[in-house]
Amino acid sequence: MNNTRPDFDKELQDIADYVLSDNIKSSLAFETARLCLMDSIACALKALNHKPCVERLGPWVKGAALNQGARVIGTSFQLDPIKATFDNSTLIRWLDFNDTWLAQEWGHPSDNIGALLSVMDYHSPITTFTCRDLCQAIIKAYEIQGILALENSFNQIGLDHVILVKVASTALSTKLLGGTRDQILNALSLAWLDGHSLRTYRHAPNTGPRKSWAAGDAASRAVRLAMMALNGEPGYPSALSAPKWGFNDVYMKGCSLERNQAYSS
Repeated sequence: MNNTRPDFDKELQDIADYVLSDNIKSSLAFETARLCLMDSIACALKALNHKPCVERLGPWVKGAALNQGARVIGTSFQLDPIKATFDNSTLIRWLDFNDTWLAQEWGHPSDNIGALLSVMDYHSPITTFTCRDLCQAIIKAYEIQGILALENSFNQIGLDHVILVKVASTALSTKLLGGTRDQILNALSLAWLDGHSLRTYRHAPNTGPRKSWAAGDAASRAVRLAMMALNGEPGYPSALSAPKWGFNDVYMKGCSLERNQAYSS
């Protein structure tokens, strides 16, 4: 066995470099991101009419609000950014009206918006963000989730598609919180190593409301891993490619993630 610590897997490096780049020039991409943001907020506001959704909102522990915390769409809650992400992503996703992307894997890339809104709101006393910054983050989250979904079918190996929400939201959340390239790589490796949701709750006879908060769970976990990396949590360079123990061997039956185009817009 070779005990030499390897470089980070190329896929992790490509995602980190893309997140850190400032190469989004397409006016159409920005306009589309603005429409996606408006649509997602509308979905969230409509979900506030549904009691089962509203019952899942608020602090993890009753009464544990956070002064100057991240806000939850359409409510008076100010929460830690991890729970605010859960709430915002759950609101956006609850009614199943938000956008859909169908490829080898399917999913809802606007599931990431809850994390982006919450992290930027929480971090805004330190960094001044603009709506353009938010739209650029949306473009990049959509691109990461969408490109990885083109060639890789996670549902075929029993994993829920929110794994891609966790990966995309982890990368963008770490960057928006001021993370370095190394910290983004560390967080991404933690996301790929994380326990991943099974699709059980999406299929009879076990279909249930978890499918409506699964994206909130994945996005909030992404913010948690991002904050751990920012606090010095180390990464695992061959999280994907490590023989026997890596994601590819454990979940993909020895196959590598496929990607046939660069991340762009």
